Amino acid sequence: MERLICVPVLLPLLAAGVKLAIGGRLRRLQSLISLVTLAVSVVVSALLLVAADTRGPLVTELGGWPAPVGICLVADRLSTLVLLVSSAVTFCVMVYSVANAYSAQEHDAPMAIFHPAFLVMVAGVADAFLSGDLFNLYVAFELLLSGSYVLLTFGGTESRIRAGATYTLMALASSMLFLIALGVTYAATGTLSMAQLAERFATLPVQVALLVELTLLLAFGIKAAIFPMSAWLPDSYPTAPAPATAVFAGLLTKVGVYSIIRLEALLFPGGPVSTLLMWVALATMLAGVLGAVAQTDLKRMLSFTLVSHIGYMVFGVGLSSVAGLAGAIFYVVHHITVQTTLFLVTGLVERRTGTTSVNGLGGLMTTAPLLAVLFFVPAMNLSGIPPMSGFLGKLMLVQAGLADGRPLPVALVAGGLVTSLLTLYAVAQTWSKAFWRGPRAVRAGTVVESEEYTGEDPTVTTTAVPAALTASVAALVAMGLSFTVLAGPLSAFAHRAAAELMAREPYVTAVLGGRP
Repeated sequence: MERLICVPVLLPLLAAGVKLAIGGRLRRLQSLISLVTLAVSVVVSALLLVAADTRGPLVTELGGWPAPVGICLVADRLSTLVLLVSSAVTFCVMVYSVANAYSAQEHDAPMAIFHPAFLVMVAGVADAFLSGDLFNLYVAFELLLSGSYVLLTFGGTESRIRAGATYTLMALASSMLFLIALGVTYAATGTLSMAQLAERFATLPVQVALLVELTLLLAFGIKAAIFPMSAWLPDSYPTAPAPATAVFAGLLTKVGVYSIIRLEALLFPGGPVSTLLMWVALATMLAGVLGAVAQTDLKRMLSFTLVSHIGYMVFGVGLSSVAGLAGAIFYVVHHITVQTTLFLVTGLVERRTGTTSVNGLGGLMTTAPLLAVLFFVPAMNLSGIPPMSGFLGKLMLVQAGLADGRPLPVALVAGGLVTSLLTLYAVAQTWSKAFWRGPRAVRAGTVVESEEYTGEDPTVTTTAVPAALTASVAALVAMGLSFTVLAGPLSAFAHRAAAELMAREPYVTAVLGGRP
């Protein structure tokens, strides 16, 4: 089973190389390679999750060099859970992308470039989740960012180039901070193995350990779009093609959150920075949701809710308890699926109507009822309407905060409830205007309400949406709803993952095997 750990990393890289060699030829083979690669990753991730849950953390040593000398990949409960969810999500997005490329949208996502870059990014995400070494985590970040640079600037339009420049500058700043932290860490401890660092950081002077922790948190905080390092995200993500935007929103920020969870639970458990994390979580929730309320564009509104709900995950990490960490893990899984779904549905809206401006939409509940439902269900899930997984994840965090009992966690509970209500207001207002009200008409250059609605909007050219596109989004909606049905087992698994993280010993023993 340990030999399978490399598959989610190496297989997409191999497939990307083969697809680049094929080039623009053999379109059906191109599609088949992408879909089979990601389907195999889903199966392997599921097998690893079952094995990690029954046997404990699994370790494979790259190049045959044992840790801490060599680099290893570690599959524990946390990494396999997020790996499985991310693999399933990327498979659905690839189905969407293939259907999109076959339906007169090739200028947005040509297979010869888009799919190799997509697979490279997927490999980087998997490597980040499985990495047991800080330097390999840095390599994973650079790998996924190299693919995301291509996807974000796809098409070479002015808006995408401008957004890509902003994204690239922020990513480079984050990578530079990460590299500086690696240098300080190695100078202070003589290793970059996470398992070995879990033992050695406790012996360092407090000031040195705090410097490393804050530098790493700043680097990961930029990648996770935590306030105030989040201003780049709403200006960057909405410009990319729909499949790329969906994966960016669902996965890339979660890699940063995952790194923070791993950092705080394994390397710096219960440190003084936990209080700072809770303040940052509160600011992230409120700043993001207030930005979402003010938006009149679907993509920008969703981008601000993405920032806002990162705050819930940081809240769980800041509590430094098994219950809080379990709530954060549950919410990560929920949010990956829901946020990806909402951005893909927005892509369908844009494809059908030619716009994502709320002021230019209307009447979609009548003209495209399935599309309206596909947006409404994950939007309500994001808002935390009972009994959906968004509500259950928030409930876990609320219970953990109240159980803590300190004033700051209780204030965070209140902030989380306010954020949830404002999220509901933002998405309900958007859905009402874009889907429920009558269509918009253009008269004398001004958008006004149609006086009489007949089911057709003669001022907007609509395009039929292929069934494969709708099916891929419907599968993601069903996946999000399945977390509600499976909330009991998923919550229990999240608690086991959190307990394993907080214990630290299973991870350290699995990697080092008793070696110092």
